[in-house]
Amino acid sequence: MSTVTPEALQARLEEGTRAMGLHLSSSQVAQLMEFQALLQKWNKVYNLTAVRDPQEMLTHHLLDSLAAVLPLRRHVAQLAESGAVQGRVVRLLDVGSGGGLPGVVFAICCPEVDVSCVDTVGKKAAFIQQAAVALKLRNLHGLHARVETLTEPFDVVSCRAFASLPDFVVWSRSALAASHGVWLAMKGKHPADEIAALPADVAVFHVEQLVVPGLDAERCIVWMRPA
Repeated sequence: MSTVTPEALQARLEEGTRAMGLHLSSSQVAQLMEFQALLQKWNKVYNLTAVRDPQEMLTHHLLDSLAAVLPLRRHVAQLAESGAVQGRVVRLLDVGSGGGLPGVVFAICCPEVDVSCVDTVGKKAAFIQQAAVALKLRNLHGLHARVETLTEPFDVVSCRAFASLPDFVVWSRSALAASHGVWLAMKGKHPADEIAALPADVAVFHVEQLVVPGLDAERCIVWMRPA
């Protein structure tokens, strides 16, 4: 495992966000660094992620999740403009969030979004609650539940490396706001087979290519809504 200073990690983080055109405040950068430190600390006990190396964690987890922030911000702005949320906060559900990726990253970078991270593993939901306290994120909540049991409506339902697209939309359908809700699925290369297998009443309205600085791999967001 490489030894790297927190300063060097932060420099890489800032360089990566600049490359993505993502503007973050110094306090948001500090929260992201603190989140990674929490992830490393709790990982020793809770096995939140298989990635142990801090530099790899930064690239494969933080920067990978950060690549979806600008697309999410854009969608949140569209929701506000359309009047769909009528002056209330946008609610996002991150499914199978594990160690809080991308949910915690979304909560840090989009303070105007109320983020709930749901996981069937109790200790992972507990980690999210701990992160919310440690990072002073009032807009972050950990839920210990199966997503199929959630029925309150969320404006955005997200996932990253959670399940196939058909399983994701079927399992989380009851949690999606009926009139305007969308699914945001973070994927590797374009998942043509999974898209072809989607239920007939689910429409893909955009497949958005992402570039993750320092990561030589294809990434995309599959945006879906009920047809």
